[in-house]
Amino acid sequence: MDKRNLAIDAVALIGYLVVANPAVTGIGLHEWLGLGIFVVFFVHVLVHADWVLDAVKAALKSPSWGRTGNLVLDAFILIAFMVVIVSGLFISGAVLPTFGLYADGYYFWDPLHAIAAKALLALLLIHVVVHWKWIITWFKKGKST
Repeated sequence: MDKRNLAIDAVALIGYLVVANPAVTGIGLHEWLGLGIFVVFFVHVLVHADWVLDAVKAALKSPSWGRTGNLVLDAFILIAFMVVIVSGLFISGAVLPTFGLYADGYYFWDPLHAIAAKALLALLLIHVVVHWKWIITWFKKGKST
C-alpha cells in the first residue's frame, strides 16, 4: 500500500461516512455526494484491481480462510454498494428530477436503500477492522523511513 492508495481509501471511507448521514447533508446534497462517492469507490476498485486478481489467483491456488473470507467480504461490500447506488437513484428527489426522470416503486426502493446502506456501513467497518493490522503496519513503516 502506498500513500496514493491510502489517500484514496481514506477519502472513500470519510466521504462515505459523511454521505451516509443525510440528516447532516440534507437529501439533495446526500444524493449528489453519493454519486461522487460512487466515482471514488470506482477509483478505489481500479487502484486495487491488481490486488483483487492476485487474491483470487492465490485463493484458487492455495485456499485459506483468510483469503477466501476477505474476498467474500469484498464481494458483499460490492453488492451492498451497488444496491445502495441503484436504490438511491430510484428514490432520488434531486438527481433524477434534474434530468427530467422519475422512478416508480418508492415503497420498494426506499426500505431496500435503508437496509442496504446499514449493511454496507457494517461491512465497511468489518473491512477496516480486518485490514487494521495492514494499516498500522503501513503507518509504522512510514514513520521509520
